[in-house]
Amino acid sequence: MSVLIIVFLTAVVALFSGVFEQGKFARYIGILGLIIALWVSFMPEAAFFGQYRHMYDYTANTALFTKISIVTTLLLFFLGGFAFSNHRSHQSELYALMLFALCGGIILFGFQNLVTLFLGVEILSIPLYVMAGANKTDLRSNEASIKYFLMGAFATGFLLFGIAFIYGSTGSFDLYKIQDFGVSNPKDVMFILGVLLILCALAFKVALAPFHMWSPDVYYGSPSLITAFMASVVKISGFFALFRLMTIGFGGVTEEWINVFGVFLIITLLLANVMGLAQTNAKRMLAYSSVSHAGYIGLVFFGMTSLSTYNLAFYLFAYSLSTVGVFMCLIYVEKLKRETSFGAFKGLAKSEPLLATAAAISMLSMAGIPLTAGFMGKFALFSQAMNSDHGAFLVLVAVLGSAVSIAYYLRLIISMFFFKESTFKSSEKVTLTYNIVAVFVIASIIVLGVFPDLFARQFGL
Repeated sequence: MSVLIIVFLTAVVALFSGVFEQGKFARYIGILGLIIALWVSFMPEAAFFGQYRHMYDYTANTALFTKISIVTTLLLFFLGGFAFSNHRSHQSELYALMLFALCGGIILFGFQNLVTLFLGVEILSIPLYVMAGANKTDLRSNEASIKYFLMGAFATGFLLFGIAFIYGSTGSFDLYKIQDFGVSNPKDVMFILGVLLILCALAFKVALAPFHMWSPDVYYGSPSLITAFMASVVKISGFFALFRLMTIGFGGVTEEWINVFGVFLIITLLLANVMGLAQTNAKRMLAYSSVSHAGYIGLVFFGMTSLSTYNLAFYLFAYSLSTVGVFMCLIYVEKLKRETSFGAFKGLAKSEPLLATAAAISMLSMAGIPLTAGFMGKFALFSQAMNSDHGAFLVLVAVLGSAVSIAYYLRLIISMFFFKESTFKSSEKVTLTYNIVAVFVIASIIVLGVFPDLFARQFGL
């Protein structure tokens, strides 16, 4: 909770910095606040907050996912100077909204109560509706904002309706009391209906098919840095909230929802990867790639062991690093070319080899190529899922999906590396910050792919 308060206060200070200097200091305030929050996240929780444990419990798992989301947000803040250079008049609002959304994510890592879950989801979502429409003069950005808002409101209705059913049948919002009710009344119709409604609402938040319809348009229309934030931090928050709710609160009725969830995964893995192949725009392709990764991550619910939470954390961290690596390259190209088609990337490796290499390694990691962090993450989840009843079939679908994904990632890599003529002017060099982040991403993906145990040590496990 100390971390939550630090991030919130940082957001408020960043927001008010816009009053004095048009927000040019907001990014530095955000970076400083996030570094302090990351440092505090390694410390034990203050005893004072123990009285709120029935609403928000800062466990070891909460700390782990909080650290991952803070590191990812920090990397995105480093990219913000160049990405938001045409938002000079309202930079402070954008940075503050990102931090407010992160507050919602941190609440989702430790919620102990369905009311806290609802608050976390809304605090995470509402800033995103605003940020999606940050390019006020761009119709696609306006469309992204309104589409996200309408679909988000629809999903919130599902969530509240589900919570009402759960409360109506159990008489409690507490996760552990709900779990006890589920164990003793596994066939209660109102309870099962509530579980399925909440599952659908959270499937929307993490963009699982068939609730992914908003995702490609919103990802495509939003400013690229905000899209990277949605694809990484928002996915981390949404998936851990889903994992915590389904394994603790609804763990007693797993048999009632696990098959429905399995169907969601199969549709997601097949649909997203096939649609990804059909795209001619890199940003839309990455949107479908993000949907497909929701399918891979969902395998964590099958064949669960004591290592499941760790496997989930490792995969989400590896995926977030890759997202930062690809979007860093996309932001640079979009800024110079004002478009994100595959053709816009032609010859990038000639003028910016480090940036192109970071993007290529990130995409190979997303595809699950050996010696990358993404491969180790997929291997752990696939191995775990094989131990469940229908796990073999799900893993087969996931492996086929991964094979298809290589094709659309390679299209972008070929565009960057295999065209002799570079369409980029040598005068438009990338900033030092981007090169530093590129080196960090490349090193992290390869080192975690070769020595995955370093992840556990680095995050205090």
